[in-house]
Amino acid sequence: MSEQSCFHCGLTIPKNELINFDEKKFCCNGCKTVYEIFSLHDLTRYYDFEKSPGATPQDIKGKYDFLDNEAILSKVLDFQEGNTAIVSLNIPYIHCSSCIWILENLSRIQSGISVSQVNFPEKRVRITFNSDVVSLKSIVYLLSSIGYEPYISLENYETGKNNVDRSLTYKLGVAFFCFGNIMLLSFPEYFEIKEFWLDNYKPFFRVLIFILALPSFLYSASGYYDSAYKSIKSKMLNIDIPIALGIIVMFIRSTFDIAMNYGSGFFDSLTGLVFFMLLGKMFQIKTYSFLSFERDFKSYFPIAVTRINPDASEESVPIYDVLKGNRLLIRNQELIPVDGILISEKAEIDYSFVSGEADPITKKSGDKVFAGGKQIGKIVEMEVLNSVSQSYLTQLWSNEIFQKKVLQKHKTITDKISRYFTPLLLIIAFAGFGYWIFIDANTAFNVFTAVLIVACPCALALTAPFTFGNILRIMGKQKMYLKNALVIEQLAKVDTIVFDKTGTITTNKKSNITYEGNSFSDEEAILIKNVLRASNHPLSRMLYDFLPESKRIIIDHFEEITGKGILASVENKTIKIGSAAFVESPYLESSEIEKTALHIKIDDVYFGQFNFQNQYREGLEKLFLTLSKKYHIKVLSGDNDGERANLKAILPENTELIFNQKPEQKLDFIKRLQEKGQNVMMVGDGLNDAGALAQSNVGISISENVNVFSPACDAILDAGEFSRLDYFLKLSHKSIMIIKMSFVLSLLYNIVGLSFAITGNLLPLVAAIIMPLSTITIVSFVTFMSNYFSSKKFKSF
Repeated sequence: MSEQSCFHCGLTIPKNELINFDEKKFCCNGCKTVYEIFSLHDLTRYYDFEKSPGATPQDIKGKYDFLDNEAILSKVLDFQEGNTAIVSLNIPYIHCSSCIWILENLSRIQSGISVSQVNFPEKRVRITFNSDVVSLKSIVYLLSSIGYEPYISLENYETGKNNVDRSLTYKLGVAFFCFGNIMLLSFPEYFEIKEFWLDNYKPFFRVLIFILALPSFLYSASGYYDSAYKSIKSKMLNIDIPIALGIIVMFIRSTFDIAMNYGSGFFDSLTGLVFFMLLGKMFQIKTYSFLSFERDFKSYFPIAVTRINPDASEESVPIYDVLKGNRLLIRNQELIPVDGILISEKAEIDYSFVSGEADPITKKSGDKVFAGGKQIGKIVEMEVLNSVSQSYLTQLWSNEIFQKKVLQKHKTITDKISRYFTPLLLIIAFAGFGYWIFIDANTAFNVFTAVLIVACPCALALTAPFTFGNILRIMGKQKMYLKNALVIEQLAKVDTIVFDKTGTITTNKKSNITYEGNSFSDEEAILIKNVLRASNHPLSRMLYDFLPESKRIIIDHFEEITGKGILASVENKTIKIGSAAFVESPYLESSEIEKTALHIKIDDVYFGQFNFQNQYREGLEKLFLTLSKKYHIKVLSGDNDGERANLKAILPENTELIFNQKPEQKLDFIKRLQEKGQNVMMVGDGLNDAGALAQSNVGISISENVNVFSPACDAILDAGEFSRLDYFLKLSHKSIMIIKMSFVLSLLYNIVGLSFAITGNLLPLVAAIIMPLSTITIVSFVTFMSNYFSSKKFKSF
């Protein structure tokens, strides 16, 4: 009777332990129970993606009881507000598409879980759940019961340290030790030295070489066998199959040579192959880690926040300058950049950025507020508990809720090449072996091994991620921060650019402001100044800076109505600041209404209007002239067309100007352009145009010393770099060109390498050295070209 495998985990079922259930065979009750759980919740598609993808669940009764402790729970959870909680769990067993599918469908097994997202490279799952319905302990036990026990180390949460996997370093060290010593012991064989003692002890040295090769073959190369086995098991051939096959064939052939006294075999080549392959893998991982570190911790994330100094003065500082104990001022629609304690009496916090739930949560003085929340309403103060985590903000920004569904063209090409590469390579290797075996058996084995080793799609697979990773890092350092690599590809496809006017092509740092109307009393001026203090609209910020300093007073009620203005109340007085229509100006029919202005109304008395002579950003005229040669340019504004004449004087003739646009009209305008087949980039300030930023193919938010941040945007551009927008667009085009050049280089390498290998002119050891060199060459080429195209020498391209 042939051996039978468990339907769930794939392990061989021991005799007398076979369990039949639902016409399927299981090795234990644990695997059977997991299958029952999946069947009960209609999740048996889990077994369609991979054959026997599961793990046998272990008995962990009582192991996670510490999660009942509130103090420990608060350290483990990423976020907890009301009954909404978020946790990120490290699950070492995640290994295939079935794992991803079942973990992202946890909500169908356990009520209370709303969303679960898998980060496959880091083997982590981020779970959002209702803590009133299900506890974290229950979720952990559920994961364990289906074979996905999480790794929770309280030491890591206490110290903030992560466990570092050094297994590759150890394997590399063992491979180097074996390779070096075998090379030394093989010298007499290389030169065929005839010497009495060497000839007498030759069998001993060969056995010693065999013994030294074992750790490299069994331990250092084990990752390739494991990967190849899983690949065959899942019926998807990956590049590790030919590598593992080449190593095994070389080992068997070398062992046969020593056993039959034909020679010392190829153990020097085998250990050299393993060493150089692992060296290439180490280089690849280190480069990826470097790019990831650069993005999370060194890139300029251009969002500012207002810090209150000990002398009560206010200053705008970058978020990474915020320290524990600092007091921050959070205005309407501003992002809370760090965890902190609310000092103000009350606040309304919108956590949709974190949890996807749009209903604001009321917080009282002394309550903890979490990073990623957005303040709604009047101004509040908070004290910082932890310094800013750039990686946390980046993670929030990359939340799947805000991702645009776009096909990644270069990823698709890479996947297709990788899919057909391995079967084709195996065919070439066996064909070459079949041809040479009738001519020279030694050459046949060399050809077979060299073909399997020299050809590698790694260089092809690395091209796109390394190019985009490098461009992300370069743009980040130049104050253009992109959400992810896909944005670069989308930037290169743009053919239409839509600009918002106020706060985007105009600057809120400079503006000539004049007042027309009745004069204010000192008390009324104080009211206006304090109401403006809570607003983030560019005109509000300009007027706030323009008005003289005054004492601070508490605002009882504050509401900012998008596209209209501010409605506030202080000590039974109602203040309206905004458009003429919003405050019901008596001069609605007057020509004065054509000006960019903020109108003031206190109680039912209309006072007058502050007129703004817009100051356009430095380099605007030159930028638009450059862009108009390649792109369709359009300017949208919520203001009236009082600035039309000024804009026509400085912008190219073919620039389309559209005024009196409400936020929803801006969104519809973008939609209409897309329906015509245009790829639209929207550039706005992120306040009144969040919908348009989300609708566009690429949404860029301009940041100018304010903390207004729309997660719907794809990029944040520091206002000081606005005039270089054409440079960033050109750099995205160059990145696509670099990828195409690298593809050609990688294909040429494989064609030339295979030509030498198939004709018997390439030794396996040389092939092993060339293979990681190809990866290093591609990474070096990509890095050089990216830096060249972004350098000062090339900024005039």
